[in-house]
Amino acid sequence: MRQQTTRHILMVRPANFGFNEETAANNAFQSRDGRLSPDAIRQKAVEEFDAFVECLRTAGVHVLVAQDSETPVKPDAVFPNNWATFHQEGLLVTYPMYAPTRRRERSDAVLQVALDAGFRADRRVQLESSEAAERYLEGTGSIIFDHQHRLAYACLSPRTDADLLDELCRILGYEKVVFHAVDAGGQDIYHTNVMMAMGETFVVICLDTVRDPLERQMLEQRFRLTGKEIVAISLDQMNAFAGNMLQVRNDRDETLLVLSEQAFRALSSEQIRLLEQHTRLLHCPIDTIETYGGGSARCMMAEVFM
Repeated sequence: MRQQTTRHILMVRPANFGFNEETAANNAFQSRDGRLSPDAIRQKAVEEFDAFVECLRTAGVHVLVAQDSETPVKPDAVFPNNWATFHQEGLLVTYPMYAPTRRRERSDAVLQVALDAGFRADRRVQLESSEAAERYLEGTGSIIFDHQHRLAYACLSPRTDADLLDELCRILGYEKVVFHAVDAGGQDIYHTNVMMAMGETFVVICLDTVRDPLERQMLEQRFRLTGKEIVAISLDQMNAFAGNMLQVRNDRDETLLVLSEQAFRALSSEQIRLLEQHTRLLHCPIDTIETYGGGSARCMMAEVFM
């Protein structure tokens, strides 16, 4: 049986977190509200990161922390899930990134933190050469894996190329499940993981973003066939990062659904009740990272399948 969840999480402590002009071009979740200076944003992001790590560790999750280097400046280094995935067969994959500033994040020093902790990298696949052709696939931002059923879900966008997903699925022995998703203004959802989260027995998804009725029907059928209870969220809840969650395990072999405080507050009591039938919820405030980075709890965690 393939694992859907792991208790080993790799995170990168940011050195120069901030608003990234390059990623803002197609990330509608980013905001530049002017309330904080760049120095204050950097400091608050580090404080939120440290508190988030402590929250996970207190709950019994094994967190590996790599320190981001001061140079070159990498405003989004806190989101390592976009450029590396660590798979159960000892496969390490690194990915092509849309923004040139984000390509600087790919770091052997960061990868070594996982290797030193015991991840066995028997094979490495490097997809980043496709950046020259302006084709991108941003890790588990672009892809939601159902490892148990060898499925790779992805909504297509400027950051998620269907042909690259095909290539990755051939390598992994997975089947791709692609669809289109847009926000209330009709803009492509930049990453699948802001509108969808896959658990062992459930899926959280904003189906309102999938406007093609045939694609929506296809997704609902896939979820039924794979035994995933659908927990539907609204567009407003998605905008509060209620789709950006990750189910993990702790040292007592319990499952935890990790999400931000903002995402938790956006959920209804009925949605919380449904999710708690499947897993325990663990939430922590990361408002600065969400506001200026346009990503949330799931984006901060790269799963390491030992």
